[in-house]
Amino acid sequence: MTVLRSSEYFPSGDFPVAIEPRYPQETFPEHHHQDFNEIVLVEQGTGTHVFNDQPLILSAGSVCFVRHRDHHLYEDTDNLHLTNVLYRSPDAFRFLSGVGDLLPQEVDGIYPAHWRINPGQVAQAKTLIDLLAQKTVSQSPESQAQQELYFMQLLLLLRKGSRDVGYGGQGGDLNNLLDWMNEHYDEEIDWPVLAERFSMSLRTLHRQMKQQTGCTPLNYLNRLRLINARNLLRFSDSSITDIAHQCGFCDSNYFSTLFKREFGYAPRNARL
Repeated sequence: MTVLRSSEYFPSGDFPVAIEPRYPQETFPEHHHQDFNEIVLVEQGTGTHVFNDQPLILSAGSVCFVRHRDHHLYEDTDNLHLTNVLYRSPDAFRFLSGVGDLLPQEVDGIYPAHWRINPGQVAQAKTLIDLLAQKTVSQSPESQAQQELYFMQLLLLLRKGSRDVGYGGQGGDLNNLLDWMNEHYDEEIDWPVLAERFSMSLRTLHRQMKQQTGCTPLNYLNRLRLINARNLLRFSDSSITDIAHQCGFCDSNYFSTLFKREFGYAPRNARL
């Protein structure tokens, strides 16, 4: 597994934050960070984020918190534009205390690493990231304090965004729906019932999902099922038929057809 080190990305000095844009982010092998953490903000495009062996679809508005001990990779990227906000341990911050309290907290082995924010908040986050990315003219305490202040503002914005349920019809309910689908992709879905559950019409569901993910609802669901099936093919000994059924496909032949269309190879070739 590839190991990334802070010396490759952080400028010299004691500043605790560095910015690493990826326009676009190509497929990237599995890796972890030796001595830094990162916040990933997705601005456009789609991709698969395999985080600690669990796959998830990324799209505009996705926010991922990656600790130094986590391992992850990017696959199936399609015009995926993102920015990595790299930061050292909370102890490295000179003027801020309690930074760790604003980050996701692991509880009973569950780490909520993936959040979502709305389009307006993505724009606000980008403004703060641009300020964080400005080259400092000195290593003065004032410069470091200013950077730490921008980082604090970014964390507060992301926390607020993750807790917003709706935001004037711009996709808040859709974000909650996508989170629900990530957990229930293996179930049979009645789209009109699901749309009503998240307070939108079926037409609005189709329109907003296409705008935010680039996929129709059915295509998004099938992609979720396929990336989870590929993960099981790689890391379990279950039969292809059992995996197809486990991921929500009633017909294993149909599953094989969709799998080859999505990834370019047959399910049996996904075995490690």
